Amino acid sequence: MWRNTRSGWGLISIGLHWLSAIAIIGLFVLGWWMTGLDYYSNWYHTAPWWHRGIGMLVLLATLMRLVWRLLQPHPEAHGSRLEQRAASLGHVAIYLLLLAVLISGYLISTAEGKGIAVLDWFTVPALLHGLPEQASRAGVVHWYSAIALMVLSAGHALAALKHHFIDRQDTLVRILSPRPSRRDR
Repeated sequence: MWRNTRSGWGLISIGLHWLSAIAIIGLFVLGWWMTGLDYYSNWYHTAPWWHRGIGMLVLLATLMRLVWRLLQPHPEAHGSRLEQRAASLGHVAIYLLLLAVLISGYLISTAEGKGIAVLDWFTVPALLHGLPEQASRAGVVHWYSAIALMVLSAGHALAALKHHFIDRQDTLVRILSPRPSRRDR
């Protein structure tokens, strides 16, 4: 139930998937909203504090997901050979974009040499700082990779819905429940 099988995802993979999805969408909405705040807004300092802290937790969760994914079997993909290849490339692209967003966010936040306070639980040190135009260059990468991540994630969700409703496959059910679906039995 906790571990993946060739027919379904385990609770750890399912939990990390959905917690990451909710956090990433929330961070995107929060980040978009933050760009419109003015200096006199009550949220001017608070929103970025939440954004950075949750972003670092998502980075940690993403690294855990990648390690878990390497150690666990994957359920067999559904669809044609082309769909399976597209799904595989899509997953790689999602992980690469997610890492680009998270690492560039880290580089923006640490550009002046200060660590990132993660919800006052601990501080992530500024390991790389002081590069020429670090914050602005990382900001461009952060913005465009976040938009690309949202577009690709929407495509990912639409593909899962297509497999569920049109193809009548259990792709969506497998990421919602660790039990084998009725279609597997």
